[in-house]
Amino acid sequence: MIQKKAQLVQIKGNTYAAKGDTNHWVVMDTKSAVGGHGAGASPKELLLFAIGGCTSSDVISILNKRRVDIKHYELFLSATERDEHPKIFTGIHIEYVFYGDNLNPADIEKAIDLSVTKYCGVSAMVQPTVKLTHSYRIEPADRIPTTVDMS
Repeated sequence: MIQKKAQLVQIKGNTYAAKGDTNHWVVMDTKSAVGGHGAGASPKELLLFAIGGCTSSDVISILNKRRVDIKHYELFLSATERDEHPKIFTGIHIEYVFYGDNLNPADIEKAIDLSVTKYCGVSAMVQPTVKLTHSYRIEPADRIPTTVDMS
């Protein structure tokens, strides 16, 4: 059994810094209305980031091993949160977007399936309580976005 550790330190109010075994700090924060400063991602946003990062690492690794020529890749996550406390996610949809020419949908589907059913530990941890769904799109290489919309 592998042990993982993490540490969380209060910065001020409801603003925290956390680090784990990789020794990289991440800032977490809340809205000012509840004692935060809006200076970092919320814990639930970090959960979405973790799911996205985990499945993306799997999918891109699998496609690279299969020598699939992905020119650009994006992933979008959308979560449904219930109104009452605890305000948990009840559903998360993952949309994978692949850019390239002559990409075979069967390769893409196989990589996503392996991530979803076998490899992504973060998804596996949340699936007992959150309905995870996914879809994908294949776009031609000449449609690669020139900027990233961070708004």
